[in-house]
Amino acid sequence: MKKIGFLEAFSIGVGGMVGGGIFAVLGLTIDLSKGAAPIAFLIAGVLALITAYSYVKLSLRYPSEGGTIEFIVQAFGNNLFSTLVNNLLLMSYVIMLSLYAYAFGSYGSALFLGHDVEWLHKLLAASVILVFTFINLLGAFMTGKAEDIMVFLKLFILLGFIVIGVITFNPTQLEPKYWSDFLSVSTGGLIIFLAYEGFELIANTAKDVKNPEKTLPLAYYSSVIFVIILYISIAIVTIGNVSFEEAKKASDYVLAIAAEPYLGHFGFIIIAIAAMLSTASAINATIYGGGRVGYLVAKLGEIPKTFEEKIKNGYEGMIILGLLGVIFAISFNIQNISIAGSMGFLIVFSLVNLANYKLADETKANRFIAGFGFILTLIATIILIGYNMIHNPKSLESSSLVILAVVVFSYVYYKIGNRLSKYMDKDLEKKETI
Repeated sequence: MKKIGFLEAFSIGVGGMVGGGIFAVLGLTIDLSKGAAPIAFLIAGVLALITAYSYVKLSLRYPSEGGTIEFIVQAFGNNLFSTLVNNLLLMSYVIMLSLYAYAFGSYGSALFLGHDVEWLHKLLAASVILVFTFINLLGAFMTGKAEDIMVFLKLFILLGFIVIGVITFNPTQLEPKYWSDFLSVSTGGLIIFLAYEGFELIANTAKDVKNPEKTLPLAYYSSVIFVIILYISIAIVTIGNVSFEEAKKASDYVLAIAAEPYLGHFGFIIIAIAAMLSTASAINATIYGGGRVGYLVAKLGEIPKTFEEKIKNGYEGMIILGLLGVIFAISFNIQNISIAGSMGFLIVFSLVNLANYKLADETKANRFIAGFGFILTLIATIILIGYNMIHNPKSLESSSLVILAVVVFSYVYYKIGNRLSKYMDKDLEKKETI
């Protein structure tokens, strides 16, 4: 198999992060943080960067297609707890799928009818998931080609948005007097933490990376830093071109509104198309990538050794992921989906940091950094829950239902005989037992 170089690994990280998150939740972050929205993105980015340290150390020590769940199993064992974490991760991918579809529907409805119309929004959200589920069923070649084109186009348009947006940029709303209180800004950052989800997909390719000791750290850190700068720049340009009232009114498609001052309706159309391409790209990658790995582990307890087996066993997983994504996309509003998704990944990432702390002798990690990452992501999870319990308790209902369903399903499935293997990846098992 051809080895993966830095550029490919970097692209996997950036492509995984710059999906539908920035399009879907930018308006929500501005509504919560006001002029401090760039600070909110920085807070979330710092959490992602610290967690990337644990991913670097664990990926180098345990290179595996299992990625995140491999690290959990190595740290905590192939038990009910690890089964629960895998299923939580799998459900978090389903939530991301629905978030991307929700954003696709929002921008598509605004593009075709001028504003968000519920019936068209839901129709587009369901359709895009079903279309890309079908494309994935056609095989890896179609999936890869579609992804390459969409990743290039979305980055090109977003970078163009930033460069051209400076022309009509008004910095007034970025002044501290327009900032929300620190707790609201922090919560704004935590709600959009899911916009940084995706860098962990580099872990699934770690065993195929050439010169991993040099390539993996560079790919992880540079991809996260690049996306932090990208997101902060987008937030700054958006706030400089859209009033807070406009951002709240058009929360679900605020980026398209932000392009109008300097490009007119043509700018609205271009950004709406970019958003639809970007969210479609993220849906494509989620169905094919991390979601399928999670399903295979849940069903088989490990990842099948040959690619053909993966495709064969992955078909039903893709269909199930797609159908669950459709149900979530048309059943929940964007704030509920965002909170549930961010909460899921914050919990999983806190456990990855804890895994690195626990395995520090094996991974040669700095225990202070790993422990600090665990404490930060744990505190972030508590703040996210606490803020919403006080200010918007209804938004936690969907998160609670999802977590309860995952716990019940994991317990029953585990008790009827499903067990995770000691190693998710047979190549890693062979290497470790020699």
